[in-house]
Amino acid sequence: MHYNIRGENLEVTPALKNYVEKKVSKLERYFDTTPAADVHVKMQVHNTTHTIEVTIPMPQLVLRAEESHTDMYAAIDLVVEKLERQIRKHKTRVNRKFRQDGSVRYMFKENIEDLNDEIVNGEPSNEEFPESEIDDYEIVRTKRFNLKPMDAEEAILQMDMLGHAFFVFSNSVSGDTNVVYRRRDGRYGLIEPE
Repeated sequence: MHYNIRGENLEVTPALKNYVEKKVSKLERYFDTTPAADVHVKMQVHNTTHTIEVTIPMPQLVLRAEESHTDMYAAIDLVVEKLERQIRKHKTRVNRKFRQDGSVRYMFKENIEDLNDEIVNGEPSNEEFPESEIDDYEIVRTKRFNLKPMDAEEAILQMDMLGHAFFVFSNSVSGDTNVVYRRRDGRYGLIEPE
């Protein structure tokens, strides 16, 4: 894996860089072969809150997690735990649903559950993941609505009026379906197709 580590309101020291690389590289044990992926790490500090965002785009899967803590090293530990849970969920779900060669299933090691018994930080890891984290997702409500053509600014106003965290709309310029959303930092994001 190739690391792209950058800081915002924070100097990325060699110690921080090494700690991130050491922790994130532990994810390699979940794969049959080390993924040839770029690891994008963004660390930032706002007041006393240290936030780390890790994105690992792979051909058939994108791993992404974000965590905040008062200590950057603790935030790094938390974000790696979150990424491990994501890998476990994906592995469990793809084992149930995809059986053909070339699927995401063949990226992961077969005995992923046995990794719980490996020694982590000098102690055996007996961490068990709750069953609810690996069950299939249940859709409890479906909404249907017409996509009104509008620009991103109007979509943000609509989203704020409704009190939602995201809003789906038809982009009046491109005609594509887009999504605006409120980020954790209070600013807005736009999702559009390539």
